[in-house]
Amino acid sequence: MARRIRSWVRGMVRRARSDGGMTTSEYAVGTIAACAFAAVLYKVVTSPPVTSALQSLLKDTLDAKF
Repeated sequence: MARRIRSWVRGMVRRARSDGGMTTSEYAVGTIAACAFAAVLYKVVTSPPVTSALQSLLKDTLDAKF
């Protein structure tokens, strides 16, 4: 049992030390892309046509007859 645990811990340490993840520059590019996507999405959702469509949808939903 102890041998299995040691083997598992060694495997976890190897995986943690491996260079399989993103580097700092990749994190920076990913963060910038996520922020740009959020800005575009915010502009779309707050545009007058989308706002009025969401308001009418909400109004219709709240006025529904059961």
